[in-house]
Amino acid sequence: MADQAADKVVIMATHGPEDKERATLPFVMATASQLMECDTVVILQGTGVLLAQKGVYDHIFAGGLPPLKSLLEGFMEAGGKLLVCTPCIQERQLEEPMLVEGAELIAGARVIQEATTASAVLNY
Repeated sequence: MADQAADKVVIMATHGPEDKERATLPFVMATASQLMECDTVVILQGTGVLLAQKGVYDHIFAGGLPPLKSLLEGFMEAGGKLLVCTPCIQERQLEEPMLVEGAELIAGARVIQEATTASAVLNY
């Protein structure tokens, strides 16, 4: 799929540990996007930001899906971008050093920029 290498997929993840399936599905889709050679961005908002906290994703297992730990780590190792809503982590009293390596803090304008430059936007 070399002709799709320039495609960009943005995946909005708004669920955290409270909904294991909806927390995992964005990273299943991100892995598929990367396999299709798309530039892949996952944006965490709402309780989804908890997935970026070190150690949290280690304990999320949704029936029938790969462990979130392997999906998220594979996503990052394959060059995926993990963007985390700054106001959302502040609301949850998280700070940047508490997040996984490679997570980038962003605000609303960056979300809009990523979405408006994407070939597709998925929301979970």
